Amino acid sequence: MNSNCIEEIIISPLKKSYNFSQNEIKKIILLNAGNKNKRLRNCALAILNTGSVTDDPSIISHLYNNFTITPIATDCGLNIKLNNAPAYAFVDGELITGIREHLFAIIRDIFFIEQLESMDAFKTPTSDDITNTVFNQLRNAGILNQEHGVSLVACWGGHSINDVEYCYSKEVGYQLGLRNFDICTGCGPGAMKGPMKGATIGWAKQRLNKQRLIGLTEVGIIAAEPPNAIVKDLITFPDIEKRLEGFVRMAHGIIVFPGGVGTTEEILYLLAILLENDNLNTPFPFIFTGPTESASYFEMIDSFIGKTLGPKAQSLYQIIISDAVAVSQQIKTGLTEVEDFRASNCISPIYNWALTINEKAQLPFAPTHQSMASLDLCTEQPTHILAQNLCHTFSGIVSGNVKPKGINQVQEKGPFIINGDPTILTAIDELLNAFIQSNRMKLPSNETYQPCYRINLETA
Repeated sequence: MNSNCIEEIIISPLKKSYNFSQNEIKKIILLNAGNKNKRLRNCALAILNTGSVTDDPSIISHLYNNFTITPIATDCGLNIKLNNAPAYAFVDGELITGIREHLFAIIRDIFFIEQLESMDAFKTPTSDDITNTVFNQLRNAGILNQEHGVSLVACWGGHSINDVEYCYSKEVGYQLGLRNFDICTGCGPGAMKGPMKGATIGWAKQRLNKQRLIGLTEVGIIAAEPPNAIVKDLITFPDIEKRLEGFVRMAHGIIVFPGGVGTTEEILYLLAILLENDNLNTPFPFIFTGPTESASYFEMIDSFIGKTLGPKAQSLYQIIISDAVAVSQQIKTGLTEVEDFRASNCISPIYNWALTINEKAQLPFAPTHQSMASLDLCTEQPTHILAQNLCHTFSGIVSGNVKPKGINQVQEKGPFIINGDPTILTAIDELLNAFIQSNRMKLPSNETYQPCYRINLETA
């Protein structure tokens, strides 16, 4: 028995929004069966480890291998029983409020996902079905509200960043907070935590108290990347594709801080969308930024995009180095353009239905040795399709690095093989090697990083 565990405790929700009908509670209790329980257990354990810095899901699972979560039906609604839960999630025997909220949020989202997966339409969804699913999950979480208007800035960046980069991300968040912007991130540590922390200080100075700190995650990554302690609203999607669509449909502009393969995946996802002919005239502020020490990082990212996607893709973003004020001012100007564009074209301010997203970008990509080896990484195809295939390439590497399914595949069958044109493969290889050299592939540890991929330059 881990002495740092709470042996048993019953938890009830704090928010009325987490009330469920008796019929829904019966269905939620079924989540406790078989593999479904494993999904609920792993996500709940990650939340109870809020604030921990890890990207290895096996570490948390091993430390608390006796942990269980059991939904309980009462006449007053849903309670949950925790056994052998981490003690540091409690204060004087009481579960920390934010963690309690997120525990019921994960139950809400997993129940939503389970209901979704039971529908026939989910098995062969259309593009409209997927877009509606993302909207419905965000609405179900209660975060789509017209009163906020055009104010949500998404911040992307890595969990494995240095102190200088973290402090800079916090300064940018502070400047955004002073200008009354809401923040949405991937909810993890590093560049996902910094802007939230900075914005909180900015709002406090402006005496603002209704701002949003939204964290978007997915069931496949939350165990490897527990939420940071600042996230207020946590939404867990069934897969990375819906998570990314949630970002771009809900946010009004996106700022990118230094990161690794996951951040590159996000950049390529948005570039694939913005390169669609239907979206060419759609204003979408897209800024890369970091401290002076990170200038070479963005030169490297910009060079990679230029070598693979060309100057048209490079024209879709700005690079601003070591100027948090300029970043926030550019975002402010950009969001004014977004607001005017949506108003004049009758587009919702809270969810961009009009944005065209290729079905290829919406359907879940399952990284396997076969799917990774067969990705089309050739230059003779539309640029937005190449961008999406590159996005899937980096998604597979993320899976091999931190997701249990991907890690297990690599352990059993060896690294993923990446094929394609020599110019593209060389650009990928150079970028990934740079990530390895600068410790951006995984969180620093005593173990040397072992690539989960192999660039097939020999036969290119």
